[in-house]
Amino acid sequence: MARRSTYLILLTLVSGAAFAQSPGAAPKFEAADVHLSPPTTIPAVRGPFFGDTRYEVRYASMVDLIRVAYGIDPDRIVGGPNWLELDRFDVIAITPAHSTPESRKLMLQALLADRFGLVIRNDSKNMAAYALTAGNTPKLQETDGTGETHCDFKRESAPPPPGPPPGPGSTSDGPQAVIQVPVLSYTCHNTTMAAFAAALPSMPGANQYFDNKPVVDQTALKGSYDFALRYTPKIPAGVTASGENMPVFDGLDKQLGLKLELSTIPMPVIVVDSANEKPTANPPDVSKILPPVPTEFDAAEVKPSAPAPPGRGGGIAEIKNGRVIVPGITLENLIVVAWDINQNDLIGAPKWLNSDRFDVIAKAPDGVALGDLTPTNSRSIPINIDALRPMLQTLLIQRFKLAVHTEDRPKSVYTLVAVKPKLQKADPAGRTKWTEGPAADGKDPRNSNPVLGRLVTCHNMTMAQFAHLLPEIAPGYIHDEVVDGTGLEGNWDFTFNFSGAGQLQGGGRSGDGPSSGPGGADAAPDPTGALSLLDALPKQLGLKLEMQKQPKPVLVIDHVEQKPSDN
Repeated sequence: MARRSTYLILLTLVSGAAFAQSPGAAPKFEAADVHLSPPTTIPAVRGPFFGDTRYEVRYASMVDLIRVAYGIDPDRIVGGPNWLELDRFDVIAITPAHSTPESRKLMLQALLADRFGLVIRNDSKNMAAYALTAGNTPKLQETDGTGETHCDFKRESAPPPPGPPPGPGSTSDGPQAVIQVPVLSYTCHNTTMAAFAAALPSMPGANQYFDNKPVVDQTALKGSYDFALRYTPKIPAGVTASGENMPVFDGLDKQLGLKLELSTIPMPVIVVDSANEKPTANPPDVSKILPPVPTEFDAAEVKPSAPAPPGRGGGIAEIKNGRVIVPGITLENLIVVAWDINQNDLIGAPKWLNSDRFDVIAKAPDGVALGDLTPTNSRSIPINIDALRPMLQTLLIQRFKLAVHTEDRPKSVYTLVAVKPKLQKADPAGRTKWTEGPAADGKDPRNSNPVLGRLVTCHNMTMAQFAHLLPEIAPGYIHDEVVDGTGLEGNWDFTFNFSGAGQLQGGGRSGDGPSSGPGGADAAPDPTGALSLLDALPKQLGLKLEMQKQPKPVLVIDHVEQKPSDN
């Protein structure tokens, strides 16, 4: 049931500083290929990546492209046509030598104006945000402003639980999970309150408290300060925690003398006045100017991994000193990544394929945009896996004598059907998108039942679009494309609420397949009060996911050797 390999997500500060630039005066890419992104089950913006003079952004919506180009949070990009967050594009370009992150932003701004006819303007809008204010005696050490400015994150050791966890049936509410809560520390040096406020939602584990809302500095403290904040992640409902419990709000108050209050605050925004859904055609010679993506590494070392402790998997893939380092990965995962498939679409795999682990260290040719270790947004994937895939395929074919072919086979996939639809007709002028959080009425059922931790609001969406986006919305439940079989025409607004697959008793009972009765009516209620996606859709929206067989492409292994050839 596992999906593709998970990549490290870097959390960085996105500044909302001045973003008004004149596209006409901006430097430009020397050449650029702009095209619709190829189909994928879970679209997520990748990049920007930069290597020598090659620049890449992949699977980017227009909102993503504006965010990258102007360095502004996507929630502060308003207006524009309804496709702005749905259509996805790849931008592959050549920059002049010695470009900088700022000059590349200006180049992307110029490209958006030239190729998409993007017209924007600066404005202000009242938005829900947390105000950071100072009490009577802030507990901060002011600096002279001359030292290095940085903040460091550290996870402190969690204390052992005070005793054995209670067993099933030990409380009247049913079995309770016991977790050791880690204490997280965030230490800042020579940092302004404005920078600290902007960074707060990006602190590891902190956005659970902020629900994707920004934090705005209203402390009136103008200097730079040294300080340290200790806090703990938000404890899920139905969980018994051992050790210290220090919510972010309490930590700010008790340790720093600062307070956070939800408020409505005027925020700078970018208003999209117009944009063309279809970019202008690429120059006829762009394929000659853009060098082809290499299909082989310059050098590669593949060796069996050292034995790992029980329960420990592989490490984290990274780019270091120009090398791609992938520790402790199974050959199955390497094939899944290299061919961009789901694990359950790999046929004919021997048992050892998912147990034997290997370390891979490879050097890609110069000029390949492998990754940006300092991305400008929290949604960037730091390794350009699309550039690595052809090289990985060649490596596996050469070193493991891997032979594969693709064929169609009957496969069980979900079809979305209408039972008794409970949907609201949408304003066709609104943007087509889905967001995590309440609708315009502000009602949030998570306040009364936190175990229903997912609250999804869809705007101006057809059922075909909803079916297509379901694997992205709920990857814990759905691992393949969903077919629209509702027969419903038009665009709709709707909100639904469910529990993450991991919150279900037994690790996702209902997430493994549809409930056996209509609408899940005969499914036993989860003892924790959790509600699966598959039960929530019929109850709340009058829609249902049914499993049906359809011919789908799979990757069949014809031959593979367990021991790689010598380095």
